Amino acid sequence: MNSAPLRVGLLALVSFVGAARATADWPEFRGPTGQGLASAKNVPTQWSATANVAWKTALPGEGWSSPVLVAGKLYLTAAEGDGAMPSLHALCVDAASGKLLWKVEVMTAEAGATKEFHKKNSHASPTPIVRDGVIYVHFGHMGTAALDLSGKVLWRQTSLAYAPMHGNGGSPALIGDLLVLNCDGKTDPFIVALDAKTGTARWKTPRQTPARNKFSFSTPLAIEVDGATQIISPASGFVAAYAPQDGRELWRVRYGEGFSIIPRPVYAHGLLYVSSCFMRPMIYAINPKGAAGDATDTHIVWSYAKGAPNTPSPLVVGDELYLVSDGGIATCFDAKTGQVHWSERRGGDFSASPIAAEGRIYFQNEEGVGTVLKAGKAYEVIARNDLGERTLASPAVADNTLFLRSKSHLWRIGK
Repeated sequence: MNSAPLRVGLLALVSFVGAARATADWPEFRGPTGQGLASAKNVPTQWSATANVAWKTALPGEGWSSPVLVAGKLYLTAAEGDGAMPSLHALCVDAASGKLLWKVEVMTAEAGATKEFHKKNSHASPTPIVRDGVIYVHFGHMGTAALDLSGKVLWRQTSLAYAPMHGNGGSPALIGDLLVLNCDGKTDPFIVALDAKTGTARWKTPRQTPARNKFSFSTPLAIEVDGATQIISPASGFVAAYAPQDGRELWRVRYGEGFSIIPRPVYAHGLLYVSSCFMRPMIYAINPKGAAGDATDTHIVWSYAKGAPNTPSPLVVGDELYLVSDGGIATCFDAKTGQVHWSERRGGDFSASPIAAEGRIYFQNEEGVGTVLKAGKAYEVIARNDLGERTLASPAVADNTLFLRSKSHLWRIGK
């Protein structure tokens, strides 16, 4: 008897069950797909600092990592103590009650490691990622670690030293059995893949960039092109695709002197959407199919400058691309052509990346005001909601619920 069809069927079933289970979780920066898309139901549209709040929990220390949710538990990072040598922690919060279940010191930064620090940054800005019972936490140039779900440290990686600019920022990405990190400091930037089980470096690829300012903070994204996985990783001066097997650069698209790249790319309709960030941000739609070497002159489908973000990531819902600039200009494009459907000023400054749920777009500004829009070609505001506390982190989403991290608290919105 040929068992191959049975094995294929079982694998398909396992994949389906895993995918179904994963829809209840928000396991990494920007959710299950890494692109801000929620499948949750009955997501709240209205709240305030006192209304429609299930709980509000004071968090120890400081940090701007976004919350992630797996199996009813929320995971974050925070830093406490001496600003020059902070104690770096992983936190676990019960999603039902808001109770802090554990706080574990992962590592202590070495003296002088945190001297470069932006006013909007923190010592704990990268978002954790959780898979198969392991929590991966990253503190940029200060180190990376893996913990089990009880908070036991499984491994630490502190040998990837580089000179930071403005502190840490970009979150890790899990791609197969690799934990991929962008390490774009002031000099000698590189991308590195760690063995997810051991923390040892499997490959490390230098960034050959012409940009004068080398530092950036983006988060990698894995995509499939012609049946092969590519790791998309923006850097100062260019965005590139890397082979997961050995880290070799497959292609790149240049965007001049663009630096301090923060937004995570998104991929839809066969196009990649990336921002060139400082000093003159532009949004680029890039077709990776058939790209090789320097693809700048052949694979940019469209680009647009007005309202492009330096910090918040793009969002694609259906046929529309949504952006919000750091200065609060929200724009909706035809994702395939770049045609602008609408562009409106939302008010306030923005750092958090938008998310989508049930045909709605959620924007959260730095002053704590969340705006809910109806997704589509027409501009329609559903609600404006004020927490009254500074918010730079991006939301996590579950059925009936939004989880928001503010300056001092973690909030569960929804009853």
